[in-house]
Amino acid sequence: MLYVTIDRGKSLPLIRQLYTQLRSKILQGELHAGEKLPSTRKLSEELCISRNVILEAYEQLLAEGYIEGRRGSGYYVAAGMYLEQQARQEASLMFSTDEDEAESSDSRIIDFRSGVPALEHFPRAVWGKIVQRVCQEAPLSALGYNRPEGRLELRRILSRYLYRTRGVQCEPDQIVMTSGATQALTLIAKVLLRPGCRVLIEDPITQDIQTIFSATGASLDPVPTDTWGLQTEQLPDPAGSRPSFVFVTPSHQFPLGGTLPIQRRLQLIQYARQAGCYIVEDDYDSEFRYDSPPISSLQGLDPQRVIYVGSFSKILSPGLRLGYLILPPELVQRYQEAKWFSDLHTPSLDQLALGLFIEEGHLEKYVNRVKKLYKKRRKCLVDTLQQAFADRVSIWGASAGLHIVAAFAGIRFTPELLAQIEACGVQLYPVEDHTIVKGRHQEKVIIGYGNLSETEILMGVARLKDFFIKS
Repeated sequence: MLYVTIDRGKSLPLIRQLYTQLRSKILQGELHAGEKLPSTRKLSEELCISRNVILEAYEQLLAEGYIEGRRGSGYYVAAGMYLEQQARQEASLMFSTDEDEAESSDSRIIDFRSGVPALEHFPRAVWGKIVQRVCQEAPLSALGYNRPEGRLELRRILSRYLYRTRGVQCEPDQIVMTSGATQALTLIAKVLLRPGCRVLIEDPITQDIQTIFSATGASLDPVPTDTWGLQTEQLPDPAGSRPSFVFVTPSHQFPLGGTLPIQRRLQLIQYARQAGCYIVEDDYDSEFRYDSPPISSLQGLDPQRVIYVGSFSKILSPGLRLGYLILPPELVQRYQEAKWFSDLHTPSLDQLALGLFIEEGHLEKYVNRVKKLYKKRRKCLVDTLQQAFADRVSIWGASAGLHIVAAFAGIRFTPELLAQIEACGVQLYPVEDHTIVKGRHQEKVIIGYGNLSETEILMGVARLKDFFIKS
C-alpha cells in the first residue's frame, strides 16, 4: 500500500495534493527507481477518490519525467530522481496546517509600500466582459503583428481622454503605447542618452529611474525639491549646462508629494527653451487628488518641449502593464523604431480592451469610486499618525496620490532601525533610499496606503507606536 493522505478541507486541489506527495516520495527516495506505482483503480479505492484524479496526477508526473509508462504494465519510477532536501521542503509546505496559515496571517507584516492601488477593488467583472467581447469581435489584424506605437483605436480614445482630464494636447500619432511606465522611461533613455550626457533630475526621485538613466552612462545632476516640488531657482546656468532633458514629477512629486506651482512651471519651460533641451514629465498618479481638482499637465503648456509619460499601473493595476509616451512630433519616428526593437509592440488585445474600458466611461467611474476609498484611507492614516505621535511627526504630500511622507523629529531611519521595525511587523520605506545627495532626508519615510485596509493601517501605526515606546 502506498501511504498518502488526502485532505478535502484544504484549498489545494486533490490532484495537486496527490501529485505533490508522490513527487516528494520519489525525490526523497521512498519510491525507488524502477518501483511500480499502484494501479489507478487500486489507489482510487484506497483513497476513496475518483480514478480521474489519480490518472491526472500520474499524467503530470509522467509529463515531467518522474515516472515512466510501460504499455500493458503500468507506471514505474524513473531513474535519477533522488533529491532529498527538496522533497523535505515540499513535504513541510504540503502538511502545513490551517492553524499555521491563520497564525501567519495574523502576524504578517503590514507593508506600507507606495504606488500599489487597491487591488481588491479592481473591476474584474467589467474588465472580464470587455476582454471577452474583444476576443470575440476584434479584427483579425489584432491577432497578428501590429504597429510598434500601438493600436490606433486606443490612441484616438486616449488622446481625447487625456485632453479632457489632464489638459494634454496631442494627436493620436504622437502617442506610443508601452508596457508600463518603466518601458517608457527605458525608451527615453535609449533614444536621448549616451555616455557623457547630462540629466537634470529632481532629488529625491525614484531609485529605479536613477538606475535607468545612469545605466546609459549619463550623469545625473540633482536639483533639490521642497514641499512644492522642483526648486527651479536651483537649476544650473542654461548656457553652460546643456542637459539632454530635465526630469520632473510636477503634479505629485515622488516621493515628497509637492505640486509644482504655475510660476515654477513657467520658469522650467523658459529654462528648457534657453537650454535647448526637453522636459520629461512623469504623471504617474495625478488622477488621485483629494482636496482640489486634478492639476493640468505641464505638457499642455508646451507640447513641443515636453515628453509626457503616463501609466495605468497606479490607476487600475500594475499587472496590466499598460503605459504610454506622448512625444513632440519630431521624436515620434525614433521612438517607434526603439519600441519595435524593444518588444515589437504592446499586446494588442489588451489595448483594445483598455480602449473600450475608457470609451464606455468605466475608467472615470472607477477612478471616482476608488478616489473616495483612498481619501478615507488617507484620512485614517494621517489622523492615526497624528494621534499616535502628535507634534513629533509632520506629514508631507497628503493632498494627492497613494502615499504620504512622514517626517519624525529626531529619528534617523538607518537600515538597522528599519530592520528592527520590520521585526515588529511593519515595513517602511526611507526617503533616503531615493536621494542622490545623501543626508538631507534621513528622518522621513514613505508610507503607502492604497492597498491597505483601514484595519491594517490602524494595526501598522499601533505597532510602530509600540516600537518607539519600547525603544
